[in-house]
Amino acid sequence: MNSSTQTIPAYTRVPRHVAVIMDGNGRWAKKRFLPRVMGHKKGLDALEDLCRTCAEAGIPYLTVFAFSTENWRRPADEVSFLMGLFLAALQKKVAKMHKNGLRLKVIGDRSRFPAEIQAGIRDAEALTAANTGLTLTIAADYGGRWDILQAANALIKEGKSEISESDLAAKLMLAEAPEPDLFIRTGGETRISNFMLWQMAYAEFYFTDTLWPDFDSREMHRALESFQQRERRYGRTSEQLPPEQQRP
Repeated sequence: MNSSTQTIPAYTRVPRHVAVIMDGNGRWAKKRFLPRVMGHKKGLDALEDLCRTCAEAGIPYLTVFAFSTENWRRPADEVSFLMGLFLAALQKKVAKMHKNGLRLKVIGDRSRFPAEIQAGIRDAEALTAANTGLTLTIAADYGGRWDILQAANALIKEGKSEISESDLAAKLMLAEAPEPDLFIRTGGETRISNFMLWQMAYAEFYFTDTLWPDFDSREMHRALESFQQRERRYGRTSEQLPPEQQRP
């Protein structure tokens, strides 16, 4: 991971890495007088559609926030359903992902997941490890502060007495990926909710009222169009940017 605070990333009109908080599943279901869990099920279809859209757009990395460290506070029946949905997706969707050349990674603290899910994650990652298409990273039992702490603790165990940015970045869960260029949150909320706190130092933020199950390819292209209108200065002035990078 190249640090945007230490070097200026190469200019690109297409994000190298998109990070998404998939918010609004429960409200989508409530509006239709359905159980909340049906919104999560529909949201899985939206994720499949987003993967296809990102691959077609030439975006190499997509990271989605599926389950945060704070989501364990939700009602037990909803957490149980989410665990089951996660397992079902690993069992039913991964073969299709593999066929399409997608690489799957899961980041977060896996220790609290049932053994069956942990095994499913390992199998899915191993199956798709050599694929060269879109890298889909699912953040599950993940938190930005947890990520920074686990990286710092790893360096302490190695005997580091002084830590640099590059040292810490190398131990983060997404060390191999570029920092996100574009962060999207659906559902009308305008916060990052402890997601990738270190990595999103210079991400462009895009918030939409669209609930996650309704976030289709048209909505994604709106987000990309918004991204392409941004000036990515990284501390510089507009006048320092080449003409093609300046906002119209």
